[in-house]
Amino acid sequence: MRAKITYLVTAAVLVFYFVLVGSRGVMLIESGTLVTVTFGVAVLILPVIGLWFLWKNTQFVRRANQLAVELDAEGGLPVDELRRTPSGRVDRDSADEVFGRRKAETEAAPDDWRTWFRLAIAYHDARDTPRARKAMQRAIALHDGKPVPAA
Repeated sequence: MRAKITYLVTAAVLVFYFVLVGSRGVMLIESGTLVTVTFGVAVLILPVIGLWFLWKNTQFVRRANQLAVELDAEGGLPVDELRRTPSGRVDRDSADEVFGRRKAETEAAPDDWRTWFRLAIAYHDARDTPRARKAMQRAIALHDGKPVPAA
């Protein structure tokens, strides 16, 4: 729940920022000179890109959460079996060990979204966020029956 609240607060702050920046872009365009109109258009592009990124990220998180709920209902969510350091961080060797099992599981069933979901969690635990995201995107695509790009 804490993560959802943090995400919502961050999204609200970003939307406020986009509105603020967009209003400045409109003010520059209203000035009417070639330079200010050019800068105004350039400034308006930033909130558009930001809103697009926020929307795509929100869709991704929503879909990943839906898969987690479905996998949990099936009893297929991975159990947290990772060792932790005294500070509470995941032990790197433990994460690598679990990752090896998840990777082998995924290689044995490459068309199963469940294995890709669990692999995404293993990547995340191993602190490899880009690969975690790609694995989760693959899980989502497989679940939805969409074409999956080659890895």
